[in-house]
Amino acid sequence: MKKIISVCILTIMLLSMLPISAMAQEENITINVYNWGEYISDGSEDSLDINKQFTEETGIKVNYTTYTSNEDLYAKLKSGASSYDVIIPSDYMIQQMIEENMLEKLNYDNIPNFEYIDEKYVNPYYDKANEYSVPYTVGMVGIIYNTTMVDAADVGSWNLMWNEKYKNKILQFNNPRDAFGTAQYLLGIDVNTTDVSLWEQALDKLKEQKPLIQGYVMDEIYNKMEKGEASIAPYYAGDFLTMYENNSDLAFYYPSEGTNFFVDAMCIPKGCKYKAEAEQYINFMLRKDIAVANAEYIYYASPNTQVAQDEDYISTMSEVHEKANEILYPTISDYKTSSYEKLSDKELINNLWEKLKIDSKLNIGVYITSGVIVLALVGLVVFFFIRKKKRNQY
Repeated sequence: MKKIISVCILTIMLLSMLPISAMAQEENITINVYNWGEYISDGSEDSLDINKQFTEETGIKVNYTTYTSNEDLYAKLKSGASSYDVIIPSDYMIQQMIEENMLEKLNYDNIPNFEYIDEKYVNPYYDKANEYSVPYTVGMVGIIYNTTMVDAADVGSWNLMWNEKYKNKILQFNNPRDAFGTAQYLLGIDVNTTDVSLWEQALDKLKEQKPLIQGYVMDEIYNKMEKGEASIAPYYAGDFLTMYENNSDLAFYYPSEGTNFFVDAMCIPKGCKYKAEAEQYINFMLRKDIAVANAEYIYYASPNTQVAQDEDYISTMSEVHEKANEILYPTISDYKTSSYEKLSDKELINNLWEKLKIDSKLNIGVYITSGVIVLALVGLVVFFFIRKKKRNQY
């Protein structure tokens, strides 16, 4: 009897030691990963296909989809229409999701590679005990401009985006937090202020800018800036380098009035189906070869010390752009920076954003309506002219 019990115990122990990958292959597990667009090495342009590599090594399949803004991500999760295992929101959105109990606490026994995260990004303001998030990328927002279309004397400030000289050649963020940030930094307003009147001042500034704007964009910025269809746009530093590779006339700067410093981090949504496998994926993303390959492809700064210290990576970035490392890893003290925090009145910015966008739609509607009326009047004139001419024939 004792022998049978011992055999059973040994069997249970051996089964418990089976790697998750072997179990995943038997169960045919698929994790759902939800990330920003253009934000992972995907095998194109001779890069490493990270999701494919993860599947080959673990047997866990990856269903990978993308979103364009933190607000879109939040709305999708809040609706409950879809289930995800790994998401990558920004700092202020993580803070909000933690408060609303939308994230799972992480088991760091499954994420040993967390030890490679730079101490600067450990226990951040948005997740003070690092219970819910693992940094993925860090960066700052700046202005991209086309040197053949923009006078050098005009650059340096957020004011460039309000310069009438470049009417219909200016792009603006199509997400409220970043768009309002451009106006707030220009006006010297705290981006985390609770003063409604100051938010309304920023709204007025965006309304002032609206007639100059070609469009509100996110991922569409790549084609527009690379093809010279637009000449000025605010965006994230890493994406500038991607665009620069396709159009060397582009340049970049951090505005003198100050700008946003952000962290995007990997999290697991509440009620995910495969938590252990999601943690395995996060740990995989922190492995040196994977993290370096990813950083080289997406051109965003990495909070992973193995990346920032890798000589081949530093050399590769320098080949992409002579100031790439300075752009991606600036001395923060040289710039005025701040980070977005969760707003106490989360509906405020959404309501103001709707006012801005509705006004835009109304203006377009006015033009369309006016055009229809003019065409109708012209049609009536032509009709009566032809009718009168026919009568005269008789």
